[in-house]
Amino acid sequence: MKTAEDFQNGQILLIDKPLHWTSFQAVNKMKWALKSKLGLKKIKIGHAGTLDPLATGLLLVCTGKFTKRITELQGQAKEYTGTFYIGATTPSYDLETEIDQTFPTEHIDEALIHETVKQFLGEIDQKPPIFSAIKKDGVRLYEHARAGETIEIATRKTTIHEFEITRIALPEVDFRVVCSKGTYIRSLAYDFGKAMNSGSHLTVLRRTKIGDYDVTDAMDVTLFEQSLAPQL
Repeated sequence: MKTAEDFQNGQILLIDKPLHWTSFQAVNKMKWALKSKLGLKKIKIGHAGTLDPLATGLLLVCTGKFTKRITELQGQAKEYTGTFYIGATTPSYDLETEIDQTFPTEHIDEALIHETVKQFLGEIDQKPPIFSAIKKDGVRLYEHARAGETIEIATRKTTIHEFEITRIALPEVDFRVVCSKGTYIRSLAYDFGKAMNSGSHLTVLRRTKIGDYDVTDAMDVTLFEQSLAPQL
């Protein structure tokens, strides 16, 4: 059992973030558990890379002195699995918003899907979604989006190390991607559909790895809370 001192000295905790939770909510619940169970008045805690509420999977949470390692951990390659829905787009590029356009898919077959994957390997230019937390002129993009404002978003360089199609059952396509920091899988979904002269959006996303850390070694937030032994 880890002690209050252990958490102050620094821990890297592997958490499997549940669906619909924000990364902030997960960290906040853990902070509350550490304070209430271990009698800590103050504890530094933070995560190394946000997951959207509609994504599940690996969240690296650092405590105490290890919060200094967050930047280093954020820079590591990440692996994701999930599902693209081919033939329709949404403004947020995922299920946060309703479908706004539909596209033909009759021309899409397995050969075209596998051929299109090749376009996205290596360094690519990617435009972040308008529904994202990136700031423009001091305001987060999703706030501009919800206000109905049209904003010019600059492209960013990102690297797709691996991109594999694991299941094709149109309109659904399952994938596995290994990518650099700052890659938006939602944008990849949108661009992938566009590259096939159609449309696409993300319906499922799970982060499975960050560097050498694997979600198979992660625990649920509730289990973490239960694992804390009250300090006598």
